[in-house]
Amino acid sequence: MIKRRKTLVINIGGVKVGGDNPVSVQSMTNTETSDLKATLAQIRRLSKLGCELVRVAVNTQDALKAMPEICKQSPVPVIADIQFDYRMALGAIDAGVSGLRLNPGNLRKHWQIKAVVQEALARKIPIRVGVNAGSLDQRILQKHKGATAEAMVESALEEIKILEDLGFELIKVSLKSSDVQDTVRAYQLLAQKVPYPFHLGITEAGTRLRGAVLSSLGIGILLAQGIGDTIRVSLSAPPEEEVRVAWMILSGLRLRRRGVEVIACPTCARAEFDVVKTAETIERRLSGLKQPLRVAVMGCIVNGPGEARLSDIGVVGTKKGAQIYVNGKKLKLIPKQDILSTLVKLTKELSSNYSKS
Repeated sequence: MIKRRKTLVINIGGVKVGGDNPVSVQSMTNTETSDLKATLAQIRRLSKLGCELVRVAVNTQDALKAMPEICKQSPVPVIADIQFDYRMALGAIDAGVSGLRLNPGNLRKHWQIKAVVQEALARKIPIRVGVNAGSLDQRILQKHKGATAEAMVESALEEIKILEDLGFELIKVSLKSSDVQDTVRAYQLLAQKVPYPFHLGITEAGTRLRGAVLSSLGIGILLAQGIGDTIRVSLSAPPEEEVRVAWMILSGLRLRRRGVEVIACPTCARAEFDVVKTAETIERRLSGLKQPLRVAVMGCIVNGPGEARLSDIGVVGTKKGAQIYVNGKKLKLIPKQDILSTLVKLTKELSSNYSKS
């Protein structure tokens, strides 16, 4: 069992982050924020997949004008992503955001930072200090001879102190790099120095496959060590994919479960049906279910029966047909051409029964 790092707790629009609260899943919209219809549609899709906090770029006056309606209609708390312009932060607070993501150092002038902090404190709006290896101060880069883990930690401590000196402690922190080892090391170092909850992620992780692998490594290592309170998987892909991967990471570490987990064999010459196509289709067609269920798709009788018995629903390919298992017990033998329809039907029925109980 993973022993979580003890932190302060912040409340982002009703989602508690830190302490013993569940590790929450975040993503960020990639629509033009000013396009109200497209932005809300994407937020609703993300929410259905299990996104619990959503970040929106507030980078123009048109984007800022859309924020009140976005905050009003969003099914999940909205965090405003602010860079450089303190007026955008103040406007986002007035619009009703539940959180801010900014680097206090990017605002440059102390009175600007103070103005934002006073408004955030008055409305109990948490601020994420977001340190990124790609935008560290030149002074720090020269001191550490590059964007090292130590450089990111020093930057974070400087940013945190700016807020603390203003009496603000509704803080969460991120230390992101595209280098997995630097990211892990930075979080490990900072975990020894501050009590604030951490937002985990590997920035600029890359395309769908590469980004999922690197994010799983970095986020997974830290979560397994009890470090991390909310996560975002950064992918050069639709943000819906970020949410799917995030839940897979949490499920793989047994921290949280949501929806259908498809367990499938890697396939070989012994497979009695098309395992790959079946598993992929099942995963896609059942992606809307929220009830945590495990479905095993196994090609033959070597390891198939064991995995099927450990799952809520399973199918095992045999010479005579496909053996169906439900709750660890054999249910029936069906024709192989009926595998897909049978698994979908049984999984939906089981999900419905669990939801009613």
